[in-house]
Amino acid sequence: RTQAEMAHTCRGTINLSTAHIDTEDSCNIVLSNGGRTYHLKANSEVERQRWVTALELAKAKAIRMRNNQSDDSGDEEPASQSDKSELHGPLKTLSSKLEDLSTCNELIAKHGAALQRSLSELESLRLPADSGEKIKAVNERATLFRITSNAMINACRDFLDLAESHSRKWQRLLQHEREQRIRLEETIEQLAKQHNSLERACRGAPGLASGTASISSTAKGSVQSAKGEASDEDEETEYFDAMEDAPAFITVTADPKHHRRSGSNLSGASEGHPEDWNLEDSVFESSNQSSYNESTGKDLLPRKRRRSRIPDKPNYSLNLWSIMKNCIGKELSKIPMPVNFNEPLSMLQRLTEDLEYHELLDKAVKCESSTEQMCFVAAFSVSSYSTTVHRTAKPFNPLLGETYELDRLEELGFRSLCEQVSHHPPAAAHHVYSRRGWTLWQEITIASKFRGKYLSIMPLGAIHLEFHSSGNHYVWRKVTSTVHNIIVGKLWIDQSGEIEIVNHKSKDKCQLKFTPYSYFSRDVPRKVTGVVSDADGKAHYVMSGTWDEKMECSKIVHSSHGSTSTEGKQKTVYQTLSPKVLWRKYPLPENAENMYFFSELALTLNEPEERVAPTDSRLRPDQRLMESGRWDEANVEKQRLEEKQRAVRRRREAEAVEALEEGKDYEGYIPLWFERKVDAVTGELICVYKGGYWEAKDKQDWSVCPDIF
Repeated sequence: RTQAEMAHTCRGTINLSTAHIDTEDSCNIVLSNGGRTYHLKANSEVERQRWVTALELAKAKAIRMRNNQSDDSGDEEPASQSDKSELHGPLKTLSSKLEDLSTCNELIAKHGAALQRSLSELESLRLPADSGEKIKAVNERATLFRITSNAMINACRDFLDLAESHSRKWQRLLQHEREQRIRLEETIEQLAKQHNSLERACRGAPGLASGTASISSTAKGSVQSAKGEASDEDEETEYFDAMEDAPAFITVTADPKHHRRSGSNLSGASEGHPEDWNLEDSVFESSNQSSYNESTGKDLLPRKRRRSRIPDKPNYSLNLWSIMKNCIGKELSKIPMPVNFNEPLSMLQRLTEDLEYHELLDKAVKCESSTEQMCFVAAFSVSSYSTTVHRTAKPFNPLLGETYELDRLEELGFRSLCEQVSHHPPAAAHHVYSRRGWTLWQEITIASKFRGKYLSIMPLGAIHLEFHSSGNHYVWRKVTSTVHNIIVGKLWIDQSGEIEIVNHKSKDKCQLKFTPYSYFSRDVPRKVTGVVSDADGKAHYVMSGTWDEKMECSKIVHSSHGSTSTEGKQKTVYQTLSPKVLWRKYPLPENAENMYFFSELALTLNEPEERVAPTDSRLRPDQRLMESGRWDEANVEKQRLEEKQRAVRRRREAEAVEALEEGKDYEGYIPLWFERKVDAVTGELICVYKGGYWEAKDKQDWSVCPDIF
């Protein structure tokens, strides 16, 4: 299939050009692409080999077709059928009439020419003098008639062109009026919701604590008692947006010292004890006291002094449109980009940057409750986006076989290793071990599309986190990142979508919703909300905050089903204790705006280190030249490295085709430090760390590393 056909295939289709084909045993075949995996079983080993050979030949053909074709898939949304009919209906009628006139003109010209020939023949005959004059007059009239008919046809064509141009103008005006109407409807809807909230607040005013003369100016709502009795909820009340695929919920902050269960309609579905929210010994409380310097561990060696700045970013001008106009609809990884669009870090280093708030996982180890531990894992999953709010530059695409290590075992208690295990599609494997009691691993494939005005980045693949002592195994996936104003305006980035974190041991879940930015929304920008529930669906905690600043956690003491909302969804009312801050973003270093908005950790990621592998990203020459401000030299070096990689890929593809034609197996590229296995939890084919890297580093034996730089 061509790539255009692949865009319209049925659900579940796998693109062979980017698929991984593996064999498990004598009869089983594993076919995977990104987050989708198929397990196929043949009747015999001979039949399995025939299938593998056929699939490999088809994959080689698909790769050749992909390399020879340009991705012309249109990403613009088609106009609605009504818009098309309104625009093209009158034009089609006018065009039809113009064709009729053109046909008549051709007939007039044909018959006029025949008439002129007849008159010319009459003129050649010997006729009386007065007859010749009359024939000449008739001939002149026929010529004048033909000229007039041609002028009429030209005038009709001008009229059609004018009608077409005005029709486009009218269509634009109509579309503008429709957008204005939609904005007005949304504004009215917002006003109606605010009006309902105010009405509820006014109705709930008599139900506040006795002796309270006023309502907090920051309160957004309240909950009435069941029998009209005085309630103890006199603190600030917060309303949380509903999850898309779950009932809407409202949270009401209660005072744990004066909380009374009797006389409240919040009892029922879920209950908790305020005394469980221990203010002295709780792990949650310790999270409020942590800072970047204090949370790194006092039982480890003192932190090594590392660099705190890099050379300032040069101010180079570039014609963006001249590069971007030929890139619409193409995979970002296939577009030759100058370093002007990059930041001096690779995607492997950007992936490692997710560990900036690793102390959240160190605290999670100390949690005795799995739902409490889930709160820290959820905060950690959100914290990985905090550095992206100003980071609109593109990281370097790693070369196949490129690695990156971050050995902070003696300072921070963990060591991390990344490797680029696939180039098309680009995929990176990551493994982190912490001596404080947790291990994290993932394989991320980046799917990206440039859509003219914005760029969508869709990470595929699951993130796994396991705690050693409890055996709790958490799995989640990343949300979609969108870079706006690619062509005109100031670049800005947004995160949108949902994250479902699942503890596969206890079956606890956390649903997090990243609310996309809306010009007409009154919500806090970059808002994140969620609920932590156990295996029975009982809610225990409410998560709230923003992905660029902080995340808070509120313990639920009661929950009940409230009234049905205007949208027809039944709201769940959660009564919670005061929220506690689990995570807060570290301030950026001084002069960060001139250093690509790098965080304190990001500034150290590309710092030269000794004894690293020869494939480490720190040794990549184009990236090092860019960091030094020598962008012209970096562009030349980048083109050299990419051409070197293309030559290796062409040689590998030729070897694959030759091996298949000879009936031999061809394994293709084999990762250095990772191996592909079927994950026991998700059933997906994933690259996991097989060991050997840190031992090779101790011996300084890098003989298995290829020459990629």
